[in-house]
Amino acid sequence: MAEFKTIFLHQEPWEAERFSAGVGSAMEVVSLPQTSDLLVDGVGHPETVMVVGGRGVTSVEAADLFPRLQLIQTLSAGTDTVPKVEMSERGVRVANNQGGNAVAVAEVTVALIVSTYRRLMVQWNDLNNRGVYGEGFSTDWGRFHELTGKRVGIVGLGQIGSRVAKRLAGWECEIVYADVQQYSAEYEAAAGAKRVDLDELIETSDVISLHVPLDRSTEKILSDREFGRMKSGAIVVNACRGPVVDEAALIRALDDGQIAGAGLDVTEIEPIEMTNALLNRDNVVLLPHRAGLSVEAREKSVDNAIANAKRLMAGEEFEGIILPV
Repeated sequence: MAEFKTIFLHQEPWEAERFSAGVGSAMEVVSLPQTSDLLVDGVGHPETVMVVGGRGVTSVEAADLFPRLQLIQTLSAGTDTVPKVEMSERGVRVANNQGGNAVAVAEVTVALIVSTYRRLMVQWNDLNNRGVYGEGFSTDWGRFHELTGKRVGIVGLGQIGSRVAKRLAGWECEIVYADVQQYSAEYEAAAGAKRVDLDELIETSDVISLHVPLDRSTEKILSDREFGRMKSGAIVVNACRGPVVDEAALIRALDDGQIAGAGLDVTEIEPIEMTNALLNRDNVVLLPHRAGLSVEAREKSVDNAIANAKRLMAGEEFEGIILPV
């Protein structure tokens, strides 16, 4: 009988299979779909020491089913679905994917920046919905700008934000960033980013790209005040969590022409409601919260979970721990 037990909430069965092969016979792995309700499906597994994937353990009631629980390991960068304060009080640690999907999110972020700034959806709509081609397409040239030479402000220069910065260096952009974390001069130089305060970033950037965790300090970090101070030609890109942006304020800023556009992988309410005023705008590019999805990202995230499982079995300190804020 295995000494340790983990519940793995998978998107695809191969994820749990990869995890099980990686941790070996000392750990029993119970594989459940990520849509499972632990209050129902977790019953009968009180010896569980680790929960991996899905939305993690989202309630105190679910945690109480597992008196031996030591670690909640998400396969995403975000851990906002886990009640971290309550878990900490129970001695349960919470870890994220340690940048497992950072490349995937960074790539989609750059795609959102280019699509929004170059207004590619306007051209797509002209061709696909209006059947217009060549000289007949939208010719309001004042709306189309090159990204090269523009100032990009990155809010959060962590695993994802730093990779966005490095990729935009190839576009010859000026990169500035704001972050509550302190980084070394070497880290900043590798990212090609210069630190400024958040107000300066908001007031001077042509592109503002958000890469912060969702917690009490970052909820609605952009609201009416911030939109009112942005350049009228600026765009906002959000590929972290929807509530980081005050959505009602964003809609007002778009309606009033305070900003030029938005590229969003996330919204306040998900799935997005079909009555949402962000839909069907030619200056908004919307994706269904899929920026972090790639085969490579999932493999790296599972492998990072395997590494933490091995640390658990060896009594070593975990990596990727997220503290309650």
